[in-house]
Amino acid sequence: MMKNYSNSPRRKSQTPNHTRDRNNKKSNLLSLVLLRSSLRGYGFCMTALLLFCLGSLFYQLNGGPPKILLDIRQYLGQSTFADDHGPQAPRVLPFPSQVVYNRVGKCGSRTVVLLLRILTERHSFTLVSSDIHNKTRLTKHEQVDLMRNISNIPQPFLFTRHVHFLNFTRFRIEQPVYINIIRDPINRFLSNYFFRRFGDWRGEQNHLIRTPGMKDEERYLDINVCILENYPECSNPRLFYIIPYFCGQHPQCREPGEWALQRAKQNVLESYLLVGILEELEDVLLLLERLLPHFFSDVLSIYKSPEYKKLGNMTGTVRKHTPSLEALQVLYQRMKYEYDFYAFVRDQFHLLKRKIGLRSVSRPPHRPRFPPNTPLKTQEPVEEEEEEEEDEDEEDTHSWLIQP
Repeated sequence: MMKNYSNSPRRKSQTPNHTRDRNNKKSNLLSLVLLRSSLRGYGFCMTALLLFCLGSLFYQLNGGPPKILLDIRQYLGQSTFADDHGPQAPRVLPFPSQVVYNRVGKCGSRTVVLLLRILTERHSFTLVSSDIHNKTRLTKHEQVDLMRNISNIPQPFLFTRHVHFLNFTRFRIEQPVYINIIRDPINRFLSNYFFRRFGDWRGEQNHLIRTPGMKDEERYLDINVCILENYPECSNPRLFYIIPYFCGQHPQCREPGEWALQRAKQNVLESYLLVGILEELEDVLLLLERLLPHFFSDVLSIYKSPEYKKLGNMTGTVRKHTPSLEALQVLYQRMKYEYDFYAFVRDQFHLLKRKIGLRSVSRPPHRPRFPPNTPLKTQEPVEEEEEEEEDEDEEDTHSWLIQP
């Protein structure tokens, strides 16, 4: 007779133990698999983190993402790294919102300032026009204080003052955009010479208020005598005037020579958005309108308006007349560095007009030519106090000019 083991007590007692052992083995196996998976995931995460750190270090050392990353992105699409992460947002506006106009004396800047006072009401930007006209050279502390004050002006702003170029980056301060206007050097000198003595059409007594200490023999000194007899006002370093505005605050910037000239040219190329020439003022205004529309939109229409013309006509220098040809030749020789710089700026200005495709609206004035004679010797530059730089006048830019 066969026994039914399935119903035996022994068989019944062994079944739960075997089941428990089998479950324990499965649990241990699952734990081992999970542990291995966990270690593998941990190792993967650490490897990825290490690669990310190395990639980030490589990115920073090379100034940007690796070329292979850019190639892959270009292959996948036209997106770039900036599409996902983007540069840091500007503090206020996506266009130049900090503009400094370190205006050169007797180069028509009062015209631009009058226009800016009208434009600031239309376009709601901050205009700060300094009342300091006779301090263009600053100590280091004065430079830092001025640059910090400029940087704290609410943006967008345009700051204007008679001051030689300030290098903000030298003191680790954010560099603003520079603009400026210059004119034919001899014409600028003559404008200043007669303006200091006789003022402009705003009032016959303005010149007496402006230069009360000037004696009559100086006030009525003939311009030809001043030039040919080498008076300090008509010789270097007084004639070396425009270049220091672009060269900067270095003491050597005030010494007529090649060093200051080349540094001024370099600053024009690196720090100035535009340096225009007064002889083509309407083109200057058009370029300003295109390059800085948030400041200068509609500037040309304002300039041509009858209301503005009434204001501009009151700022012409009175009693201005042309020196003799001999005196002009002497001036030209003394101002050779100024004319070199003027020609450079004029060429850069015309190049910019061609790049933008600007059709000129200005009518270049007639420029009589004369061949300079052999260079005349002049006295060595002496230290002189800088001439007063009162508010400029706006003159007839179609008057005679000297062509170098």
